[in-house]
Amino acid sequence: MGATVTSHDEHALLDGGPGPLGATYGKMMMWFFIVSDALTFSGFLAAYGFSRFKFIENWPIADEVFTHFPFLHGVPAPMYYVALMTFILIFSSVTMVLAVDAGHQMKKGKVAFYMFLTIIGGFIFLGSQAWEWKNFIKGEYGAIETKGGSILQFVDKDGKRVALHEFAKVMPEDRVQLTRDKGFWFTGESALPSYSVNEVVEGFKAHPNVLVRSEQIVDKEKVVLSREESLERLASAVYVVEGANLIRNEYGHKLFADFFFFITGFHGFHVFTGVILNIIIFFNVILGTYEKRKSYEMVEKVGLYWHFVDLVWVFVFTFFYLV
Repeated sequence: MGATVTSHDEHALLDGGPGPLGATYGKMMMWFFIVSDALTFSGFLAAYGFSRFKFIENWPIADEVFTHFPFLHGVPAPMYYVALMTFILIFSSVTMVLAVDAGHQMKKGKVAFYMFLTIIGGFIFLGSQAWEWKNFIKGEYGAIETKGGSILQFVDKDGKRVALHEFAKVMPEDRVQLTRDKGFWFTGESALPSYSVNEVVEGFKAHPNVLVRSEQIVDKEKVVLSREESLERLASAVYVVEGANLIRNEYGHKLFADFFFFITGFHGFHVFTGVILNIIIFFNVILGTYEKRKSYEMVEKVGLYWHFVDLVWVFVFTFFYLV
């Protein structure tokens, strides 16, 4: 009866020793995952790019959407908070590098310290992203959607945005939320807006200094309509839009919100997963698991994943927010 012969190199690969190209089995699998996930993100960003340039004339301007900063309500700070989030995530990648380097030197205390900083950076980024989502969903100014699906925003004669509550006329109306049980399955509403279309239109008529700004972009600025053109466009108003969701959003084309939720949400899930992995590795470091193994390779493997997540965010930040 023939015996099964297993080579030394195969044992080394399965046990974590050097395999092809000097990589262990664990590192090879992590690299395979990173490459496949990179292709997934590439597909999402490519789809975003095609959609944006297809609707380039009415795509929302990022500098006008992401203007919030914590504790600075009402102060325009375009892209400042997103830039801060990016810096925090990149800095957490630096602390991960330091943790891996400390692991190579078998310095348990330093590995734990830098892993802890990396985890804190991940939590801050996730909290910041949740705060950004909250503001994006809630909205700030409100808008009107027409029968053709166009979004109409409101500005004063100097081009400064005007919120609906600044001019809408409160009227004694009985408004009913459109839901499926009332037979409005095709136009169902998740919640009633603060004002009805009629209240916005009547308030607009009573404020001659308010103008309508369309979605169309000319020379990197949205076109502001005259009073006559504004009233003509408002005649086809059908919805009051406040904030953003997967159906419509006050910032402009609905695909912008769809891609925002999907791409940043998918990346946020990756960051959350990375934080969980880092916490598990952190406690293993504290317990001395890798000291007993005489190898901190697990720190290096989770570090590869964390660097990948950081690199993906650089591309998301560049293509979604800056370009």
